[in-house]
Order: sequence, then C-alpha cells, then structure tokens
Amino acid sequence: MDDLVVRPAQHGDIDELTELMYAYIVDFYQRPKPPVEKLHALIGMLLFKQQGIQFVAWQNGKLVGFATLYFTFSTLRPDKIAVMNDLYVAEEVRGTGVAASLFEACHTYATENGYAHMSWVTADDNRRAQRFYAKMGGQAADWINYSIPTTNKH
Repeated sequence: MDDLVVRPAQHGDIDELTELMYAYIVDFYQRPKPPVEKLHALIGMLLFKQQGIQFVAWQNGKLVGFATLYFTFSTLRPDKIAVMNDLYVAEEVRGTGVAASLFEACHTYATENGYAHMSWVTADDNRRAQRFYAKMGGQAADWINYSIPTTNKH
C-alpha cells in the first residue's frame, strides 16, 4: 500500500470527499444525487466530531476511500455505540487493504473512546462486503433493519 494515510477528515478534504461521496451515493448505490449544500452540511457536522466522525484514506495524493461513524445509544446495553454507516473505497483500489485500514481506524476510534460496540449494516446483495466484514471479525446480528420515509422533505 504505497503511501496510504488514514486519518479523520479535515476541512481541506471537502472537495475531494464530496466527489467520492457522490460516487458512493449515485454510482455505487444508484441513489439520487443529493444537493451539494446538504452533503457539505453533513460533512461539516462530522468535522466537529460531536455526532459522528469521518475517516478518509489518501493514497499517492488521491482520496481513495472514506468511512463514517455516527454516535448513538443503545437501550438494551445502556451505553453509547458507534454505527459505521459508510465504508467506501474507490473501485481501482479495492482489495488492496484500504478498506481494512479504514475499518480498523473506525474500530480503534470506537474502542479508544469508550463505545460499547461498533455496528454496521450492508446491503443484502453486497456479498463482497459481507465476506470482508466476516474477515474483519464481524458477525451477522439477529436483527432485521427497517426504514420508512418521512413526509419531512427539508
């Protein structure tokens, strides 16, 4: 892994991070492109590390991946938990250890900052991610995730 640096996102990463997040949202997950203002507001909130944190992976002067942790609580384990909401690596560097480095940065952060555990979800048909998470020591949980849209369009 030539010149790989994984660290918390910084203000100077915003332009490159925005482009990589669009690749993740639009190209990989085939979702509508969110307005840049909303994406920048999210990135900005994460820079403060109060409700979450974003890690970035730079390799040979190019942003090649990111991972996002959000902070929440669990009633069943009355403690704080970290949710890894995103782990994305540019296609050209998949399989080179970048994802493992980002995952480890998230896990280390959660461990060092007293989170009871780190959890995450992946798409049911994303077999590559499932194999990766199993390799990293993750275990499928007994829970099924649901979501429902809200009428709030703001």
